[in-house]
Amino acid sequence: MTALPHTAAVAVIGAGAMGAGIAQVAAQAGHPVQLYDNRPGAAAQAVAGITQQLDRLVAKGKLDATQRQAIVARLQPADALAALADAQLVIEAIVESLAIKRELFAQLEAVCSPDCILASNTSSLSITALAAGLVRPERVIGLHFFNPAPLMALVEVVSGLATPPALIETLLATARQWGKRPVRTRSTPGFIVNRVARPFYAESLRMLQEGAADCASLDAVLRDAGGFRMGAFELTDLIGHDVNYAVTCSVFEAYHGDPRFQPSLIQKELVDAGRLGRKSGRGFYDYAEGADRPTPVELTSAARCEAVVVEGELGVAQALVPRLLAAGIPVTARAGSGLLRVGDAILALSDGRLASERARQTGLRNLVLFDLALDYGSATRLAISWAADTPPAALDQAIALLQGAGFQVTPIADLPGLPVLRTVVMLANEAADAVLHQVASAADVDLALCAGVNYPQGPLAWADAIGVGHVLATLENLQRSYGEERYRPSLLLRRAQAEGRCLHA
Repeated sequence: MTALPHTAAVAVIGAGAMGAGIAQVAAQAGHPVQLYDNRPGAAAQAVAGITQQLDRLVAKGKLDATQRQAIVARLQPADALAALADAQLVIEAIVESLAIKRELFAQLEAVCSPDCILASNTSSLSITALAAGLVRPERVIGLHFFNPAPLMALVEVVSGLATPPALIETLLATARQWGKRPVRTRSTPGFIVNRVARPFYAESLRMLQEGAADCASLDAVLRDAGGFRMGAFELTDLIGHDVNYAVTCSVFEAYHGDPRFQPSLIQKELVDAGRLGRKSGRGFYDYAEGADRPTPVELTSAARCEAVVVEGELGVAQALVPRLLAAGIPVTARAGSGLLRVGDAILALSDGRLASERARQTGLRNLVLFDLALDYGSATRLAISWAADTPPAALDQAIALLQGAGFQVTPIADLPGLPVLRTVVMLANEAADAVLHQVASAADVDLALCAGVNYPQGPLAWADAIGVGHVLATLENLQRSYGEERYRPSLLLRRAQAEGRCLHA
């Protein structure tokens, strides 16, 4: 299917940051663009703002002055909805209200031609519900850009119940022509990103509530071991707790109170207190001028690790072995079940059980669990927890081993699962359920999380790297520990494990 031609007129309704960004994207792609807002002067002001953005690009050498002139010439403010009559694509980016958006679409249906495509930039509202009541609901589609629209690559192309396949293909092709990376998704609560990403925030919030560690330590582990650009507390401070909490509540309500999406009481308290993050000057962190930024807790050892025994294959953590060797630590390999022995300490990758519980069940003494890392060969930090009966001398030996390999070692209270593993398996579980319920393909889910929220790896591809069996076992252990449906494994994970196949297409 071909994209809309460059001559096709595009109209954008809503001249806020998102609407202006979308208008800029369409104009840069070569379309004549009209920008409308019901606030007098807002559209003209937005066009002036876009012009300033383009001027900055010219000054940085990222845009030719002639191109800038052509883009500005294609941007026009509109003073009434009637001025949009010739548009072939209208994208609304107004307030996130079903009633107000439906009223707007009814007005557009009376103004625009029968062939005009009506698109919504909604991040959570049902496209089916938006189209209901129109004479031609089949021309309504979701076109969800991410902020800032000129920079963010992802666009979710969202189909409602009446949206025909040909229209989906046209918008996918158009988004690609605009330089975006579109994904196809059905109109279900949260679409792909706002649904699948919920555990990234939820697990850190829950671990904080349970006293696993402080915010700075949990954020550092997700960054330095997990490869995420920000930890959950840094990111929610940036997004704004009012916004992030509202999205969580919306998804929770839309899924009829499914505990997987349960909002956090800690975050609610921040919202109630007006501590919304960067925009209010305080959230989990204090952004006042001169305020101290807390540092992550680290464990250190004065000892030097002389040798380590590796028993069996370490699975996803196998890259630890060459790292240890490169650090000059002699490694002896022998058969076993995936353990490291250093002095009196035994180290193992977390599997969702408490360290004390696992030690008791397996008979392993002096057990120290270590967390998942995106890449054990290059990660700079690793989180650990340990069984209650592990003596200080054995713990010190484990710390010396990891420190000798170049890791900063962050302690986590003995809870089910460590931060990166727990976060990633929950992301993978939600991604698997989205695929199972035919919300989107596995490839599109992984692309959406990488391009939309900058994850270092798609959650399904990451689950394949960990091993579906280990992901499934971790979820089962979490569910058993908490006794909650929140951690129930997706049927798709069980099916993939039973069939011996990968999750990522």
